[in-house]
Amino acid sequence: MPNIIATAEAENTGEMYTTTLQTNRHTLIADEPLDLGGQDLGPGPGDFLCMALASCMVITLRMYITRKGWEIGRINAKVNLVKSPDTATGANTFYCSVSFSEKLTAEQHGKLCKIAKACPLHRLLNRPSNIITLLE
Repeated sequence: MPNIIATAEAENTGEMYTTTLQTNRHTLIADEPLDLGGQDLGPGPGDFLCMALASCMVITLRMYITRKGWEIGRINAKVNLVKSPDTATGANTFYCSVSFSEKLTAEQHGKLCKIAKACPLHRLLNRPSNIITLLE
């Protein structure tokens, strides 16, 4: 059996695009905005992808900061996804911006930049992936 690192289920019951998501003990709602025909009852799939990357970066940074014993309060990560036709390289591009409530030293700045880029989802999204879809 492969080492499953995350899992999610999605169910749509016919109420347009509103979809119930289940992962472990958590239930969330995904939808599309009104201008795309949804009811805007939850984030869209692309938003969830950006939220996953942003949260992974912040959690990874917090783990490192805690281990170092640094006094850094708020960490904020903003992630924007630009689809390939809209980028110069022709690749889907995540633009990530991380800020802190405290002023960082030059050493902290350099190390935290490396740590943010080393979060598990950052590494995962920077590598090619395979998606295997089976219809049951």
